[in-house]
Amino acid sequence: MLVDKDELIRKANDPKYIPGIYNYCDRWCARCNFTSRCLNFEISEEQFSTPESRDIQNKEFWNQLSDLLSSTLKMVQEDLEERGIDISNMDFSDVEEHRKRVKENSKNHLLNKLSQEYINKVSEWFETAKDFLKSKDIDLENLYELGVQNIGKEKVYVAIVDAIDVIYWYQYQIQVKLRRALNGKQEEASNPDAYEGFPSDADGSAKVALIGIDRSMAAWGKLYEEFPEKEDRILDILVLLERLRKFSEKEFPKARAFVRPGFDEV
Repeated sequence: MLVDKDELIRKANDPKYIPGIYNYCDRWCARCNFTSRCLNFEISEEQFSTPESRDIQNKEFWNQLSDLLSSTLKMVQEDLEERGIDISNMDFSDVEEHRKRVKENSKNHLLNKLSQEYINKVSEWFETAKDFLKSKDIDLENLYELGVQNIGKEKVYVAIVDAIDVIYWYQYQIQVKLRRALNGKQEEASNPDAYEGFPSDADGSAKVALIGIDRSMAAWGKLYEEFPEKEDRILDILVLLERLRKFSEKEFPKARAFVRPGFDEV
């Protein structure tokens, strides 16, 4: 189903939606209180409304995604034509070289290396703890079902499943958001006049990363509390996250104060 441009513009102007709320969220729609006010969520729900369209192994999913891409490209092309911009004859070589330098700098940054180390440690921990967790009736391959089907179980059990769910959700996202923040900081520094008067996207992305770090630390803290047999390795991970948190706040000192649309507004 193709997205109609006029309908999309109408929805974008609807005051019930919070403009840009999806720019600085953690994409965890299932646990978000603002889905009814998020245009991005509504479009996704409309486009992927059937089980088949949500299955990445299913042809319908890719057909829907292709339709969405076609609509987006059409809207961009129409907008460029209205503005009298022709990109077919533009030379992007300098831009591409600049982007390569920015990506390389971010890749070599301490924050990227620490966040990659965290990704690896999480994977290693759960791999080595798989049998241990099964002895506690926690099967990592059925984590979602455990959370849904065992609400009636003791609170500690549900809290452990929730903690593991949180760790998995943010495991990779922390690095993704930090890389975006690092890229954005370089872009803003290279052309400060272009970004003058606008909120810093770098700070916004860094804030999402910091929230992910905070929540991950709380989740690991729960596992540390409940699994004394594993406390040494869990403590190593917590120390790493604390280093990542401190260095992130040092690199982006204004990130915590960034006001995300909807989430941080009264």
